[in-house]
Amino acid sequence: MKRLPVLWLLLWICAVYSVGIYLFVGGFLLVRLEVNRTSTCGDVLQPGEEPADFCRVRPRFRRAVLLIVDALKIDFAWFDPDNAAPRPYENKLPVLEETVSSRPANSRLYPFRADPPTTTMQRIKGFTTGSLPTFVDVGNNFASTAILEDNLIHQFGQVGKRVVFMGDDTWENLFPKKFHRSLPFPSFNVKDLHTVDNGILQHLYTTMVGDDWDVLVAHFLGVDHCGHRFGPDHPAMADKLTQMDGVIRSVIDRLQNDTLLVVMGDHGMTDTGDHGGESQKETDAAIFLYSPSPLFSAPPSQSEPDVVPQTDLVPTLALLLGVPIPYSSVGQVLLPVFPPHGQTEGAVGGLSQLEALWINAKQVNRFLETYSGMAKDIPPESLSQLKAEFSRLSSEYLATVQQGRPPSPRLAASLQAYLTSVRDTCRATWARFNPLKMAVGLVILGLACLACLVLSELSHVLLREDGPGLRAPVAAALAAGVCAAAGQLSVRGYVEAVWCMAAAAFSSEILFLWRARRSGTAGVEKSGSGVAGWLTLRRLLTPHLLVPLLRCASLLSDSYVIAEGRAVTFLVFSLALYIPIRLNWDGLLLPPNHDPLKAAGILPSPALSPSTVRKEGCTLLACLGLLVGILYLSLSFHACREEQGTCQPSPFLAPLSRLQDSRLKNLHYILSVFALALWTYLLRRFLRHYGNLNSASGTVFAARWVLLLLSVCLALYWAVSATPEDSFRNLAQLIGLAQLVLPRAAFCLLGLGLSLIWLDPLTVFAKTRAAASARSPSVPPPRYRASTGISPEAELHHLIPQIYQRMRRSLDDGEQSRSVEEDGRPAVEAYGLGTVYSAPLLLFCGLLGIGLLLLHPEGMALSFLLLLLEMGALLHIHASSTTLNGPQGVCSGGFNVPWTPVVLWSLAATQFFHATGHLPTFPSIQWGAAFVGFPDGHTGTMLPASLVTLNTFASHILFSVGCPLLLFWPLVCEVRGGRAGRACGEEGEDAVMEMRLRENPQQFSSALLQLSTRYLFILGAQVFASVCAAAILRRHLMVWKVFAPKLMFEASGFLVSSASLLIGVTLVLRVDVAVARWFKRLIPDASR
Repeated sequence: MKRLPVLWLLLWICAVYSVGIYLFVGGFLLVRLEVNRTSTCGDVLQPGEEPADFCRVRPRFRRAVLLIVDALKIDFAWFDPDNAAPRPYENKLPVLEETVSSRPANSRLYPFRADPPTTTMQRIKGFTTGSLPTFVDVGNNFASTAILEDNLIHQFGQVGKRVVFMGDDTWENLFPKKFHRSLPFPSFNVKDLHTVDNGILQHLYTTMVGDDWDVLVAHFLGVDHCGHRFGPDHPAMADKLTQMDGVIRSVIDRLQNDTLLVVMGDHGMTDTGDHGGESQKETDAAIFLYSPSPLFSAPPSQSEPDVVPQTDLVPTLALLLGVPIPYSSVGQVLLPVFPPHGQTEGAVGGLSQLEALWINAKQVNRFLETYSGMAKDIPPESLSQLKAEFSRLSSEYLATVQQGRPPSPRLAASLQAYLTSVRDTCRATWARFNPLKMAVGLVILGLACLACLVLSELSHVLLREDGPGLRAPVAAALAAGVCAAAGQLSVRGYVEAVWCMAAAAFSSEILFLWRARRSGTAGVEKSGSGVAGWLTLRRLLTPHLLVPLLRCASLLSDSYVIAEGRAVTFLVFSLALYIPIRLNWDGLLLPPNHDPLKAAGILPSPALSPSTVRKEGCTLLACLGLLVGILYLSLSFHACREEQGTCQPSPFLAPLSRLQDSRLKNLHYILSVFALALWTYLLRRFLRHYGNLNSASGTVFAARWVLLLLSVCLALYWAVSATPEDSFRNLAQLIGLAQLVLPRAAFCLLGLGLSLIWLDPLTVFAKTRAAASARSPSVPPPRYRASTGISPEAELHHLIPQIYQRMRRSLDDGEQSRSVEEDGRPAVEAYGLGTVYSAPLLLFCGLLGIGLLLLHPEGMALSFLLLLLEMGALLHIHASSTTLNGPQGVCSGGFNVPWTPVVLWSLAATQFFHATGHLPTFPSIQWGAAFVGFPDGHTGTMLPASLVTLNTFASHILFSVGCPLLLFWPLVCEVRGGRAGRACGEEGEDAVMEMRLRENPQQFSSALLQLSTRYLFILGAQVFASVCAAAILRRHLMVWKVFAPKLMFEASGFLVSSASLLIGVTLVLRVDVAVARWFKRLIPDASR
């Protein structure tokens, strides 16, 4: 078998796909251009006066306390006295309503609307810089880097204000060495509700009564973590909100008259406690403003804003505290906190509403001029309109001030409208695209799909000794990359690596396609098929190709993407139903009618006996019925998107710790343990059935012990993690230790099991007997039987009829020489040899599946069991279909897997992506997976990111690693069909099953390469469709809500799937090496 050529070709095609994805994403998801300039005290002028130092004027407030309650949605802040039966998150912050009602001149409560993405780091950037973070910034949420743009923290430091921070350590990463004093606490462990909050409370009140601070920032995380862990509708949320109510009361009692209090949330949360998207539940937080001295000049009125955008906090705080507005802010001052024109109190240096608006508009116009000169991406007509409007407003305002007449009432409204227009224009244009990168990425992805198709259709030609190979494409890639680097150096003076990769990928693809066309011409002429014939309209309209084409085209529809889970389930059902319909149409599903001409020998007899056809047809229909039931049940595990208003998420998505009903919790636990036990039993049952548990190899040890211990660890971990914290107070430390030890022990067992399979993959038990008369140096090498068990008496029904009859006679007659064949060769009874490739691969998938299940909620055990059963149903449908279509293909060495099972396999991976509770949206990411085995959090981001990735793409990983099973399963089920001797060789030939692959190594190599590239082609076509959708619809209303997240998940899924497929193929090649060595030891004179 040609192992290295297969592996190198797959690595190459995955690499060019990855380059295309990287190029397009780099052009599509660019971070907006940051203006690295800062405002100074001399930039802001008092209206109508000569240039002066703005910061020397006495500010409205000398101090400010910012209490940030993470995920404080506006629903948590409202108080309804008529609500007699409030939910856990309702009416738990009465201090806000009480203060607003009793002291309306001192306090206000507003909805506080964030700009998506609603993740903590982007929100901190938003309400400290006043800018609008872009979509791609969401990827940096857990790898926070220092903010380079001008911001409030920097401005406070510039004027000498001492900023003291305590709470979420994200601030320390964003503002390194910017605080006068800092008390950060680890923030990533969403299961920890108290560490950050309690740490703040130990220092908050003592700091407030001291005199070594001017701005105090305290960022509480308990409410957010409670939402992630339990959801908002849980008693724990009531406890956290009640605690926050007490904190706010205590802070209010300690405020001085010159201090401003701001209590706010950075974002909201969904009904499941998640956030990150742009639904109103995620964007609408709360903001509460209070000061012991009068803050508002008038009681609440209809002119009050209904919603305060988060960016508006930046200019408002800056002017109230007497610091310049940050340079890049596009926020608008909150007018109610400034008195109307003519009512300012000069003693405190307060600004009027019109003066505040003028300073704000002047700062925004300066930023607009600077940014438009650097980026050139704001539409010229919009830019000229905004400049003309500011020039008009500036002239009108300055004339009003110079003449000393009262300003027109519409001047303030015009300034507000100007500020709103600037923000809207920036929001619309800050999705900066790089059309050149996007176009090059599209071209490389398209060529990669074509190269993958050519590779699959001409695999038998490309793997020949005189085949084209990869030497020339790789050499061309290196040369093109070097030339691109040299060209950039000569023209630009620096090298951008992305263009070197693009040149390398493009040149290697073009050369490969050209050489493949030349090399494949002769093979195509002989076989009459090839890529040209494959691309005919008739072939493209067949159901197994029409289904993926329709799915790719449907990715242009936001409605399809929203309903993808159910749509893909329907496609799996439709394509699976096509198989028996097509067999019945061809007259292959049922036994043929009795024909006297055939009985007389005038016409040839069918290759399969009627009993075999009947048995295979019943098996196919039974597996189809099982598949339909699985598809129906899998819909019970789906999550819900925000757009699906009437959808109810699956109750199995909630961890057991969230369930309040003890009976329901026990039922869910019993079902989960049952599913886990059945998963383990089915794996061991298969291995035992085919005789793969008889040897003393590492793989057998993993199947016998590691699999069992891993399941026990998982079941115990579920029981411990479902235990409420206050149930067994005396055992709290023991439970905490178990939550740490059990999953880590499971990880170790998983690593041990996978390593044993990789290092010692053979599951063959060999036994050789030689008759006395045959013991001579001239004895030929022994033959092998691929028996499926250790006991011939018990396993006779797994052998083809000729072997069955021969061994039956031997057992009945008591012959002692049955170990010697008629040709004088000693027989080698090799138990488990018939499934030597599939057994370690299936066990590898089984162990990996349990490890991935560890990262999911307990209820997903039922979904994982359905995944395993669907895998088995699809494999048996494929095997029965192959048998009914004709056995001559397998027996003649043609092991090619048709398109239909490959398409079904890829669709099933997407189906179970949704059936394991995932969605192509960022709020649906199950961040809790990062803390399985690490309840105290992580010191870095690599490990938690890896755990979350494994959780998110579990179905892609399992189906990709198990993809080679499609090649092996028709051979595994070969004996079940009871093929006649004339169908598979000479009379009396042994049932060697997967050993046929070793007897035809060239066909084995080409079939494995063809299967892998067909699977990659379908995945790559889906990525290409997502890329086209994002490129075509980049100005669509739903691009950032639907198409961009879908692109990111599709691209990430492809990268994970391709890596997993390489692991599965490499494991098959590793088994092949081990089988070759085993034959060399068994037969020293001949290497089979």
